[in-house]
Amino acid sequence: MEQLTTCTSSLLYYAPKLHSCRSSWRFHFNGSKILDQTHKPTLSWRMNPNSQSLVVKAKDGGGGAELDSAALVVDTPKLRGFQVLKGNPTPFGATAREGGVNFAVYSGNAVSATLCLFTLSDLEENRVSEEISLDPKTNKSGNVWHVFLKGDFDNMLYGYKFDGKLSPEKGHYYDYSRIVLDPYAKAVIRRGDFGTLGPDGDCWPQMACAVPSSNSKFDWEGDLPLKYPQKDLIIYEMHVRGFTRHESSRTEFPGTYRGVVEKLDHLKELGINCIELMPCNEFNELEYFSYNSVLGDYKVNYWGYSTVSYFSPMIRYSSAGVSNCGYDAINEVKLLIREAHKRGIEVIMDVVFNHTAEGNENGPILSFRGADNSVYYMLAPKGEFYNYSGCGNTFNCNHPIVRQFIVDCLRYWVTEMHVDGFRFDLASIMTRGSSLWDAVNVYGNPIEGDLLTTGTPLSSPPLIDMISNDPILRGVKLIAEAWDTGGLYQVGKFPHWGVWSEWNGKYRDIVRQFIKGTDGFSGAFAECLCGSPNLYQEGGRKPWNSINFVCAHDGFTLADLVSYNKKHNLANGEDNNDGENHNNSWNCGQEGEFVSISVKKLRKRQMRNFFLCLMVSQGVPMIYMGDEYGHTKGGNNNTYCHDNYINYFRWDKKEDSSSDFFRFCCLMTKFRQDCESLGLHDFPTAERLQWHGHAPRTPDWSEKSRFVAFSLMDSVKGEIYIAFNTSHLAVTISLPERPGHRWEPLVDTSKPAPYDFLSSDLPGRDIAIQQYAHFLDANIYPMLSYSSIILLLSPAEE
Repeated sequence: MEQLTTCTSSLLYYAPKLHSCRSSWRFHFNGSKILDQTHKPTLSWRMNPNSQSLVVKAKDGGGGAELDSAALVVDTPKLRGFQVLKGNPTPFGATAREGGVNFAVYSGNAVSATLCLFTLSDLEENRVSEEISLDPKTNKSGNVWHVFLKGDFDNMLYGYKFDGKLSPEKGHYYDYSRIVLDPYAKAVIRRGDFGTLGPDGDCWPQMACAVPSSNSKFDWEGDLPLKYPQKDLIIYEMHVRGFTRHESSRTEFPGTYRGVVEKLDHLKELGINCIELMPCNEFNELEYFSYNSVLGDYKVNYWGYSTVSYFSPMIRYSSAGVSNCGYDAINEVKLLIREAHKRGIEVIMDVVFNHTAEGNENGPILSFRGADNSVYYMLAPKGEFYNYSGCGNTFNCNHPIVRQFIVDCLRYWVTEMHVDGFRFDLASIMTRGSSLWDAVNVYGNPIEGDLLTTGTPLSSPPLIDMISNDPILRGVKLIAEAWDTGGLYQVGKFPHWGVWSEWNGKYRDIVRQFIKGTDGFSGAFAECLCGSPNLYQEGGRKPWNSINFVCAHDGFTLADLVSYNKKHNLANGEDNNDGENHNNSWNCGQEGEFVSISVKKLRKRQMRNFFLCLMVSQGVPMIYMGDEYGHTKGGNNNTYCHDNYINYFRWDKKEDSSSDFFRFCCLMTKFRQDCESLGLHDFPTAERLQWHGHAPRTPDWSEKSRFVAFSLMDSVKGEIYIAFNTSHLAVTISLPERPGHRWEPLVDTSKPAPYDFLSSDLPGRDIAIQQYAHFLDANIYPMLSYSSIILLLSPAEE
């Protein structure tokens, strides 16, 4: 016989819960009337899982006289043969064990917890299949509720109900009518198809978590981490759905993880060895669902920066959908990672631990808020939500429970899913002090003068400390977006423990300014070319701690950067009031798509200048999806809400013969990879690098200078000369004297394709080089306005 569970409470408290079960309950009281409110009895009950009956001893609430102990019997419904045992408080989540599943969830302020079980068909009908109330005496350890169930869990789902005070002013949002998700759930399902509404047009239908299944094994085929040195990476920021959703992709599974697998060879051709996936944790794309009268379609949360469940992959990015309760989707993510690794491509994830989809006090109760709102979110003294994320709430990252949750999640994605690293959205939030911050809470003892308030930036944030020194996480790529919307900007100053890199937003801004011809940026541009030692050297970091980018998902594409002076976001339906106003862009003389031939030529030249700069800079280059062929969003710099052609990779444009920019990009990435000197472990010194101006060794760092040139010693290529002329005037430059050698042209962005890059297999290459001969014989080179060059040193012919 299984161990019996006992507890004491009010019948009126349990009756609604008993009544809520789909099966009927029968109350017998010695043949008399059923107990009602006038009696207000208290009772003790015990449940035998084998007999599925509840035997109750009752006492009269008025005089305390004990009623007939055998009088009240509650016949319980049949529970699919589940046996209910005490369970263990660790590990969190649902964990398959021999003979059953252990469930454990944190909720420190709830007075009761109920495990809800669903079949997939019952979930579709918004019915709970079974409810199992957890006894706080035996199913709770500290602040963790737990239970072990034995039985048949095939195609079963689960969630929780928590009861407690509904007091927003104290930070509590308990609502027993809500079934909330387990924060540690490995798969969260309801809708199987992207953009499809729930029953009756519901954008937020009840979701549920998959119980661990033994039918979801995956063959990794011996996959191991690639562990590339970070200095060797060329990163490609990708949106999984957008990469293959357009009909021109001609993939079997468009818009899915498997669709990406079908197109991995494109990335290999481009020279990519690391994909950075935009958010692939479960989110609700219908969060912003509304009719967009401008385009005649519906706005959605396309980018996905609004996480619902951190352990669960985005199910609707899979071709499998909800089959096998979401575990087939998990295997599809694993397939993508395994096949990428086979092609020598690492995979890192863009993760959003700064806020969740639950928003502010008006947002939905989905998971964290229903379990323990005051723990998981950063709250003011009267329960108001801090909003350092700009999205309504701020994850309470440095609270002990929350930071352990984040570390557990990251470990899972590394060990179980084989990802190679993470980019942390608005990572500066992870350095802020938690709600109720104090030294005792964090370190176990007080510190003199420790008067930090909620949200204060911490010099040694416990979460960053834990991640940086974790034996599993320290060895993967860790990239911070080192700012947040609360004004905390930490580029060059993010707490790093020697392992964190940063999205270098200053690189983006300076390079944009210099290449479009703005005065006063020549010196800052030179710093960018060297890996930003002004930002990273003093703190002990290296060039590879700088993730260099000109464009990303947020902002103009590369083609739009050279085509628009102003944002054109009317398609978002917000009267062009959304998005960044300061883009440091230049339309090359005319706004928009329909311009003169001369302007089009200048735009192509500028795109080549930006890409060349990215590839010859020390640090780690990052390319945004579609920039390799010149994707345009029509000047929209905030396309978060468009599931359409605006955001889709256009394979027809990439394959178009007029897309000569793709060839240039492929050749430039290969050139970078072939050069030993363009991915240095440390910052270049005068022994390797020399600065030049219009004449050798005479750099011009003045306010009016728009010319930067340098020569670089390379053990593979010999010596390389690179120059940028961002003036509106052409210039003839003198090259460094190298007796017995002569400079030969390789790249000139002012030349029309394919002569912009004189690759060894280019037909007519020798003739093209000969056209430069009379200049190079005189050791000079003519540079047109807004152009850049790469020359290689070769032995002089007799």
